[in-house]
Amino acid sequence: MDEKYETLFDKIKTAITQTVTEKKIGIAYSGGVDSTMISKVCKDMGYDITLLTIGFTESHDILFAKEVNEQLNYPHHILEIDPNDFPSIPSSIHDKIKTDNLSWNENCIAFHYVSKLAQSLGISIVVTANGIDELFCGYNAYRETYSGGESKINQVMDAKLDNELKMMKAVNMIASEFQVQILQPLLSMDFIEYAKTVPITDKITDSEDLYRKHIIRKLASEIGVPKVSCNKRKKALQYGSKIHKTLLKTR
Repeated sequence: MDEKYETLFDKIKTAITQTVTEKKIGIAYSGGVDSTMISKVCKDMGYDITLLTIGFTESHDILFAKEVNEQLNYPHHILEIDPNDFPSIPSSIHDKIKTDNLSWNENCIAFHYVSKLAQSLGISIVVTANGIDELFCGYNAYRETYSGGESKINQVMDAKLDNELKMMKAVNMIASEFQVQILQPLLSMDFIEYAKTVPITDKITDSEDLYRKHIIRKLASEIGVPKVSCNKRKKALQYGSKIHKTLLKTR
């Protein structure tokens, strides 16, 4: 493995070790490269992992998570959201987190279900891959700002990180109702500091780059993440679970 990938790998493992102190954990899992890589790293480090996938019946995340895990064969539990019960959840969460930010509300809804699933399995710690998209240019916003140069990209990154760190506090408030804690090792200050030193060219190549996160995808491939996951384009949790689509219908 090339030195830059070894360094990234070591930093990820250190971030996990420092953040995740319990051995029995759930992992919020969509089948995408980020959550699959975190699952593989945690499993190989000796954690007792269970993959946790939520979504409406036949949603992208449920189907894709199953497809990828056919190759990994990790313990995997799925919660299919009941469309009859769903309408009461968004208003309840909106009242608790007290913001009209759609992304925050959708993510809190998603983690409401992740936490509910974790609690039903006796799991109190859920690990996520949050931070990778922010730090390694995973979002389309990085393509849109690419022509502005590195300083503009870094401005977007700082704004994305600030939003994510604040949003995950709201997520944890919702998760705490199930006695569950959501941990994001790749949003630790040490990992953020390191990730910002990774050259932009290892993250995004130009304004037409539809895949991005190249150093992450390459490392994932190196450590045995299934190819179908490494090559998958990003689909955010609220879209892959069909929560966004259903929420708009209920408004």
